[in-house]
Amino acid sequence: MALQKVCGIETEYGILVTSKDDASINASSMLINAYIEREKQALTSKWDFKDETPQKDARGFIGPHAPEVETHLVNCVLKNGARYYVDHAHPEYSTPECGNPLELVIWDKAGERILEYSVKALEQYAPDLKVKVFKNNSDGKGNSYGCHENYLTDRALPFNKIVEHLVTHLVSRQIYCGSGKVGYETPLITNQDVVFQISQRADFFEELVGLETTIKRPIVNTRDEPHANPELYRRLHVIVGDANISEISTFLKVGTTAVILAMIENNMEPSKNLQLANPVKAIKQISYDPTLQSSVELQDGKTVRAIDLQWELYQRAKAYLSDHGFEAIGDDSVGYKLLELWEDTLSKLENDLFQLDKSVDWIAKYSLILAYKEKYGLNFSDAKLKAIDLNYHDVTKERSLAVKLNLMKLVSEQEILKAISEPPESTRAYFRGKCLEKYNAEIVTANWDSIVFDIGHEPLRRVPMMDPLKGTRKHVETLISQCDNAEQLVAKLES
Repeated sequence: MALQKVCGIETEYGILVTSKDDASINASSMLINAYIEREKQALTSKWDFKDETPQKDARGFIGPHAPEVETHLVNCVLKNGARYYVDHAHPEYSTPECGNPLELVIWDKAGERILEYSVKALEQYAPDLKVKVFKNNSDGKGNSYGCHENYLTDRALPFNKIVEHLVTHLVSRQIYCGSGKVGYETPLITNQDVVFQISQRADFFEELVGLETTIKRPIVNTRDEPHANPELYRRLHVIVGDANISEISTFLKVGTTAVILAMIENNMEPSKNLQLANPVKAIKQISYDPTLQSSVELQDGKTVRAIDLQWELYQRAKAYLSDHGFEAIGDDSVGYKLLELWEDTLSKLENDLFQLDKSVDWIAKYSLILAYKEKYGLNFSDAKLKAIDLNYHDVTKERSLAVKLNLMKLVSEQEILKAISEPPESTRAYFRGKCLEKYNAEIVTANWDSIVFDIGHEPLRRVPMMDPLKGTRKHVETLISQCDNAEQLVAKLES
């Protein structure tokens, strides 16, 4: 039986600093600290790095080139259960664990608001420091930063099965969850015909499977850092996606991937007879063709379009959900919404993709750029089009071109604003967030799977949270309401 796909998104935001001291690391730290000071929404002590093991590889060994854990940079936990910190000079927002893809859309959008509020807080704190923040994946100069998805999977599932049956989906799904980009940034090609592409990230993937996230990026990342009971669970770390502004694109990106993973756990082999001959080549071929007509080669020698692959995956997923129900991705309402949007999106991509200019990021951006290009008689190499590309992703409402396009909504503004300070109720994020709200002064450190309390006398008490589906509102709301301080809470938990 497939596990419920608890999911989350980590987004590294682009930051542009215009001042005499162009130090983005310092600016990112100041940005986050300004938000903490103004909003009073976070635990300001350091993140607990006790269980951080980025060098552990899912293939059963310790990687020789582990990502550096930057313990010295600002790193805090928000009262909505999220993590907000500096990562490789970028401000990064990691959503709390969410119980289904629609819930994740809410807390991902809350992250955008948090970054917007951070910019405005910094403007008041340091008016001479001009900072812009973008929810994108590329600086246009060959440097990329990530938007990483995370999915709860069964430890018993062999990792090679994930690779075998997930790759085709990860490569082809960009046709509805790519964010679009003017030009290309890989030195490996000199194709002057690539004037606009579907994905911001496709240029930067060089391997099929691997541990790295910043160099030699793999389509399937092997980091084995479960942030949960390692004997029961795996956290699949997906680094191949774009950062999305569109709620539709985010929902489809996460929802379809969660379904494919559930199918793999139930031995359904969703990509049977659909394996790609060269996934690294295919991910770029698909991205470089916004007409969606180019074909990629399968292992059996046949050639198909990305949309053909997605239609087949959709049909298989629909049959699977009909037989097994929607528990793995939430409930019936989420499941039916996912199937409806998946089918509708593929139909419009097939017939007239510009019907999706209010719901799919790359098409919304492409439509805007084509209209501006035609109106002013520009070439794709014109800097004005690059500026439009970048400003589509600006997190501030006044400057964001995506906001001006009035993209379709899946969740309400009220839900998003509430999620800035409230955790999801369906996962352990509820316990983390509510403890921060009630016992902030008594918490020493916290991370995804534990909280350390100072109960007023030795020793400090670490409360483990090794099951992402424990610590929900249903489980702990009454307990927290009965405890006036951390000492009482720990005593009840220990009893």
